[in-house]
Amino acid sequence: MNELLCIIIGGFLMSLIAVVGGFTAILQKGLLDRILLPIVALAAGTLLGGALFHMIPEAIQVIDPRDAGIWVMGGFITFLGLEQFLHWHNYAHHSAEDKHKPMTYLVLIGDGIHNFLGGLGIASTFLIDPRAGIAAWIAAAGHEIPQEFGDFGVLVHGGWNKRTALILNVLSALTFPAGAILAYYVSLRFETAGLVLFGAGNFIYIAASDLVPEIKLHKTLWNAIVHFSFLVAGMLLMLVLSYAF
Repeated sequence: MNELLCIIIGGFLMSLIAVVGGFTAILQKGLLDRILLPIVALAAGTLLGGALFHMIPEAIQVIDPRDAGIWVMGGFITFLGLEQFLHWHNYAHHSAEDKHKPMTYLVLIGDGIHNFLGGLGIASTFLIDPRAGIAAWIAAAGHEIPQEFGDFGVLVHGGWNKRTALILNVLSALTFPAGAILAYYVSLRFETAGLVLFGAGNFIYIAASDLVPEIKLHKTLWNAIVHFSFLVAGMLLMLVLSYAF
């Protein structure tokens, strides 16, 4: 199977994960509340592990380590700046007549850009080393599942009906294969190691800024232990995959 076909299939499989958000409509709220944060913790661990054990080690074999740090930091601060801009724009320009809550637009725009950049980074990793690319895909998929749960809930709570919310989630997810295909054609002319490291910076930012804050404060010691354990399990899973591959 050629590289482009693998990238296309992987991209659209990632997009299909968007439909898992619809399952929140049939799950009991108590069950969803119990499983969501452990999944978020696992996702944070796989993202960190994917960046530290797969994407960065592969890319620094073909790029100067100092330049590698610049690319990783670029990916990190780009997502920080993006989130700051979206929050500012959303609250500064939202119309009071719009029946949909401001956060719903933030979720859709942010998720679309996030998926596009994720497609760029993961496909670029695959082009350097298919094994590392598969591991990075697994890490991203682990993050997408709890994110889609959350996104679907935010859209419905923000005024969209369930059918429209699911369609919007899927459309937003289609930016992932778009980014992946672009990475393939960019690789025909340019070295893509920088995109891999940029994607690693994205992974680290999402885990450290968006996911870890969700799981680090708890009322009970047991919850803290469970979430910490799931985060470590996610990192260990990616470490094991790095040795297995």
